[in-house]
Amino acid sequence: MTAAPHVVTPLLWEEDLPGGSHWSGVLRRGVALRLIAQDDDANVAALFYSREQPLERYNMADTLKAQHTAHLTTGCVCYSDMGRILCSVVADTCGWHDPLCGLTDPDSIAARYGVTRFQEERNSRYVSGREAMLVELGKFGLGERDLVANINFFSKVVVDDGGHMRRDAGFARAGQHVELRFEMDTLVLLHAGPHPLDTATPYAPAGVRLEARRASPVAADDPCRMRCPENARGFVNTERLYL
Repeated sequence: MTAAPHVVTPLLWEEDLPGGSHWSGVLRRGVALRLIAQDDDANVAALFYSREQPLERYNMADTLKAQHTAHLTTGCVCYSDMGRILCSVVADTCGWHDPLCGLTDPDSIAARYGVTRFQEERNSRYVSGREAMLVELGKFGLGERDLVANINFFSKVVVDDGGHMRRDAGFARAGQHVELRFEMDTLVLLHAGPHPLDTATPYAPAGVRLEARRASPVAADDPCRMRCPENARGFVNTERLYL
């Protein structure tokens, strides 16, 4: 399927997310967020929740089985557990994003990079993906029970004949981007930290630039809508919420 021409509109806001940092905010329906890798081998963990009712949140299993895929790229959408579409991937120069491998935890970060403490390192300490997401969830009255499977943008994970998963180191390059168009008012959590399968040392995760713009209206022949019948129904379910 040929993607429709991508129209760049003026910026609403922009922000740099340094490597190792985390961020959260609300992206309204009709806004597009572009993530731009600022260095090679970037990884950005992401979680999505309905702003109106956070009990509705990104569902990895429904997202993959509805679209018959094990990775995300242009034309894919991110489903909630209510069969609605939180956001759509409308542009992607990377070509592969990992929805399977989850977050790093404190033990894995300490084992790979060493132990750091806030008392000595302050904001330069090594933060795991799990810790980062819990900090951002707490800002919205959410917590550990609200952690679900996340997406790792800019990371490609392949499976060998023995069923072993391997991250393709160096896959993402500086300047590559992925753009998400939000179909619902969505609480977005991001962490620019190492992927769980990253074997590189020392601790030096790449930063990412965030750029928010107004998105063009979703056309009847939108590539994300037309990818499969399931997506067409997902857009209908989402649009009915906003009638």
